[in-house]
Amino acid sequence: MDNNNLQHSSTTSANTANNEPNKKSTAKLTEQQVLIAGGGHVGLSFALLLAHHGIASTLLEKNSYPEISPDDDEQRSHYLDSRNTALSRRTVQIYEEIGLWEQLQSHACRIDAVKISEQGSFGQAQLNKADENVESFGQVMENAWLGRKLLLAAQQEPLITLIDNADVTAVDQQYDGVTLSFNYYGDEEGEQQLQASVLVACDGRDSTVRQLLGIGTTTYDYEQTAIVGVVETDKAHEHVAIERFSPAGPLAVLPLTDPNGDGNDEYQQGYRRSVVWVCPKGEETQYLEDDEHFLQTLQQAFGQRAGKFIAAGRRGAYPLTRVLADQQVKGRCVIMGNSAHTLHPVAGQGFNLCMRDAHVLAQMMSRQVLKGEDLGDPSLLKRYEKARQTDQKRVIRFCDAVVHGFTHPNPAIKLARNVALVAFDKLPNIKPLVANYAMGLKS
Repeated sequence: MDNNNLQHSSTTSANTANNEPNKKSTAKLTEQQVLIAGGGHVGLSFALLLAHHGIASTLLEKNSYPEISPDDDEQRSHYLDSRNTALSRRTVQIYEEIGLWEQLQSHACRIDAVKISEQGSFGQAQLNKADENVESFGQVMENAWLGRKLLLAAQQEPLITLIDNADVTAVDQQYDGVTLSFNYYGDEEGEQQLQASVLVACDGRDSTVRQLLGIGTTTYDYEQTAIVGVVETDKAHEHVAIERFSPAGPLAVLPLTDPNGDGNDEYQQGYRRSVVWVCPKGEETQYLEDDEHFLQTLQQAFGQRAGKFIAAGRRGAYPLTRVLADQQVKGRCVIMGNSAHTLHPVAGQGFNLCMRDAHVLAQMMSRQVLKGEDLGDPSLLKRYEKARQTDQKRVIRFCDAVVHGFTHPNPAIKLARNVALVAFDKLPNIKPLVANYAMGLKS
């Protein structure tokens, strides 16, 4: 988990991990505990989804969680210093389902329209929420805020036991359960073990659990680097996301809330924008160290579509590699989140795909518990893996098609993709289909 994106959290020490978890008054409560390795946004969200169904879990995180308090100042501490996530309409619905969206939405900025174009070409298209009859296409939120609220919610949930400073060292599967060994670096240092019916690994692209299980990966290096940060423009964003394709790769500026404003206020004039700039590998330094050069490059790529780029915050560089686990279920272990599929950030589909995975598995486990059956049953987990294949493969194919289709230098291909953009913008019935898939409503 990126702990720089969190501003505080209290934790449960490892020596309490084997105690019986606090119980909720619910008929759906199960004594079959789930182990979750990896306490980032996906791991925390999955634990909260399970708790919503009355299922207890223990979540282990390698890094140290900061302390968090409900009374902390909720204002942003850095105006131009954050990473951001575009939440699809379906992801917002999932957080609404577990009662968390009300706490999240003050720092979320809705997307009312999406403008798509290619630098130096005639093709362009636009999606508008009114035309598609939706409340929004999604919401953009600072990772720091999302992580803070997820961690606080997990901290306050009796069915979730949090253990940080836990470095997983071994996974041993038995016929009726899983034993997870880990080195604990908290107050009582030493090797610890936990047992449960099922283990879900959400420990990132370089997943330790996946490696311990002997699950290989299929990787593809895009030879690109994503420059991610926040900029300010002199033109209000008006809740419009701009997708722009350049010879270097796909680019995007997304609307953000202002420091003291609600991103869903109809009258807010926001000037902050999240930016994802993709450049060839090896060229990132010039965009990281020189604010003026970065702003000028954005200006050249976007023209006046976003107004004038007038300020840039601290930026991060992230090499882009597609990493797909060769299998997502092995016995009583499930690989989830970036451990299962790390994708190109084009169209912001990666996290939203992970949330749909988590939501489906939590629902399947809930039905299993209500039937009084083993929620770690390998046949159940295999059914989950099969159920998620169609959605996952569609998103992966879409992301790769966009990346390769819009960076191919062949003039004939360039002409074809611009004609396709115009056709997408003009032909009936195409936009609703694409919009629903992008929002995660048809998965």
